Amino acid sequence: MFKTIGMFAHVDAGKTTLAEQFLYHTKSIRERGRVDHKDAFLDSHDIERERGITVFADQAIMSYNGTTYTLIDTPGHADFSPEMERAVNVMDAAIVVLSAVEGVQGHTETVWRLLRDRGVPIFLFINKTDRTGADVDRVLAEIRRDLSPDALLLEQVPITGQWPEEPAAFLAERDEALLERYMSGNFDAAAWLTAARTMVKEGRLYPCLSGSALQDEGVRELLAVLDALIDASWEEEGAFAGRVYKIRHDPNGTRLTFAKALGGRIRVRDELAYGQGPGGSRISEKITALRLYNGTKFKPVEEVRAGQLFAAVGLSAAAAGEGLGANAERTDYAIKPTMRSKADIPPRVPAKEALRAFRLLGAEDPSLAVQWEETLQEIQLQVMGSIQLDVLSRVVRERFGFEAAFGPPQILYNETIANTVTGAGHFEPLGHYAEVHLRLEPGERGSGLQVSSECHPDMLPVQFQHLVLQHLLERDHHGLLTGSPVTDMKITLLKGKAHNKHTSGGDFREATFRALRQGLEKAGNVLLEPVYAAKIKVPLAQVGRVLSDLQQGHGRFDPPETTGEHAVITARVPVATFMHYGEELASFTQGKGTLALAFAGYDRCHDADAVIARRGYDKRADPAYSSTSIFCAKGQGYPVPWDEADAHMHV
Repeated sequence: MFKTIGMFAHVDAGKTTLAEQFLYHTKSIRERGRVDHKDAFLDSHDIERERGITVFADQAIMSYNGTTYTLIDTPGHADFSPEMERAVNVMDAAIVVLSAVEGVQGHTETVWRLLRDRGVPIFLFINKTDRTGADVDRVLAEIRRDLSPDALLLEQVPITGQWPEEPAAFLAERDEALLERYMSGNFDAAAWLTAARTMVKEGRLYPCLSGSALQDEGVRELLAVLDALIDASWEEEGAFAGRVYKIRHDPNGTRLTFAKALGGRIRVRDELAYGQGPGGSRISEKITALRLYNGTKFKPVEEVRAGQLFAAVGLSAAAAGEGLGANAERTDYAIKPTMRSKADIPPRVPAKEALRAFRLLGAEDPSLAVQWEETLQEIQLQVMGSIQLDVLSRVVRERFGFEAAFGPPQILYNETIANTVTGAGHFEPLGHYAEVHLRLEPGERGSGLQVSSECHPDMLPVQFQHLVLQHLLERDHHGLLTGSPVTDMKITLLKGKAHNKHTSGGDFREATFRALRQGLEKAGNVLLEPVYAAKIKVPLAQVGRVLSDLQQGHGRFDPPETTGEHAVITARVPVATFMHYGEELASFTQGKGTLALAFAGYDRCHDADAVIARRGYDKRADPAYSSTSIFCAKGQGYPVPWDEADAHMHV
């Protein structure tokens, strides 16, 4: 049997130390490493050991009680949250580690929401009970208040005999069948164990243990509880199904597709389908090698069975989140960068070489969204924060042999429209012809671009209609205010026209983009900024300061909720004004305040005029877009500006 467990925590809660103890007790490693000694098995990269933080979601294999476990140690720093999220979708269970001193912290709540949203069973470990100020009862109360009232503190799970009355009563309160057994005094271990396993899987029970990973206290008990209560079974018969969770390149540059086998079996030289190729059909490629990774080392194998994590060689374009084989579903990720930065490359390094290196990194971390900005002749990427940029600089130097510096992170803005308009574009230089008419409507916030057609096939053949819709979705489109991507808009193809002789490949792209641009010229354009959903917990004495900060930072907040000596404030705040607020909060609360921030989409920009002026975008000088249509007369093309073009249209 195979099971996959993820390790999650706020920075410095001790999850990597706990992982070391697991590996030691299962005889997977001979000596326990320590983060502060820079010799932890799963912090195998130099930059992780130097900084004392986990950056990459690496894995180790261990065996316990006849089951093979894959342990994934995920990053605890918010800058590497996308790496953490990509690993979540292949986990059968998760351990959330909390400090017995600090308790529930900002990143703890972020992790908790993510795991709950993805339906991953959760176990809790209150760590560092050996430290001064440790209070397990206080932290358990915080867990039940801030995370879930269904957390049950355990010392062990009875496999035989009877369950103790207190945990039995806790389970009986949450299950009618158990309640009947409880009232009759029937605490038979097998029945209660089966019920507890089901409740954990369904998210109705969160087992919690305590101890000190550093002092090796509570570790064996946690291992036993995990083994008893994780319910994971896999169907090895039938067609192979899998899910990709990360892309890496080995030291020789070989592309490795890391995936989980969800069903069936896969063998070397098997053909495997995934993604979407030209014409909408799935890509099919041959597996040339299969590897099982344990830390930085791997074992080549001929076959992988359901439940195993593996790395496949031979898949040239599979991306994280992609379904493999019989699994055709693609996973969407919720954590998104809210900033972008430009890469400064030494003059001696050719731009193509640097771009190739960054695109390799972009394949490994798709949240980077690496792109070449032609007008500025620079590489741009999306990032979570400044620590991520420091790590990227180090990775580029070590892997590609050149230095890369990065400009200060800038907020990623979007644009949309406030009213419904129609836009028309015509492209008819000599020997070419296409005309497109679009209706642009405001969409719901967070809906992205939605495209459809109301055009009759008698007016414009279906193959040209498909071209128009394809061009609308093939890339981000620049807004008129700052050149930021246009979003939250419904675009409908109303009508169009082609020419029997002169219409060729790119004509409808030109006409489509001009129609979109002309529609934007007519519309009321709105600048959008990224926002956080914030949860701030502070001592009562600091509530006034926090509310004042929220007002000055253009946040919107609900009335504070008082719990004992603390108040909890939920708010919606601009990323631009609150991305560094955690440091300020820690300072004026002497570390007693906590802040949980989660990306919550986009809202109207609070200082749009200042941002527009600062960006200095010239919509007339954008080489990728023009609102001017091209018509033809007497064998020669001529331009017509957007505000005069409607009168010249042919349809």
